[in-house]
Amino acid sequence: VISDDEKGHDLELFCVPRHYESDLDKVIIPHGLIMDRTERLARDIIQDMGGHHIVALCVLKGGYKFFADLLDYIKVLNHNSDKSVPLTVDFIRVKSYCNDKSTNSIKVIGGDELSNLAGKVSLLDSDIVETGRTMQTLLSLLNECNPKMVKVVSLLVKRTPRSSGYRPDYIGFEVPDAFLVGYALDYNEYFRDLSHICILNEQAKEKYKM
Repeated sequence: VISDDEKGHDLELFCVPRHYESDLDKVIIPHGLIMDRTERLARDIIQDMGGHHIVALCVLKGGYKFFADLLDYIKVLNHNSDKSVPLTVDFIRVKSYCNDKSTNSIKVIGGDELSNLAGKVSLLDSDIVETGRTMQTLLSLLNECNPKMVKVVSLLVKRTPRSSGYRPDYIGFEVPDAFLVGYALDYNEYFRDLSHICILNEQAKEKYKM
């Protein structure tokens, strides 16, 4: 849990792309900490779901880095532990943001073959859960396909009064109600190429506004 009064880390302590230096307030989760936490999540998932054939479903675009790193750690555990998990992967894309505001509508792109999830165990991978409405919509969509079981892992869960109360099965970090970018989280497609998770400043919101 990262508290609301977390001071974060000065940008000059880390390698940040020069073109983003004036756009960020601070580093709130360094890349190394993300990787350590992701490794532990992989261990927990193997422990809970080992023995099942898992269809790992990535929510694009923001989830692609976390998805790839999580699966890499699961692959290492598959090679080096008694419990192993057969994995197949699929992708779905959702869009629910315009600039820094969540819209009331959720656009789902892809997932034409979700009917293949019938009777299978699915691990739904997301970058961030904020209000929870997007994830609840996706879960309703998946449940229509009659999977055997669906578990959700999210790198971040935001503390916000707009939350529906939904909580994923596996959580990397609980974070304050700030606009976060980096590690594939974007603002109008910018900042996906930033390794650390950072807080975006107000000037950047105007600079990259659509």
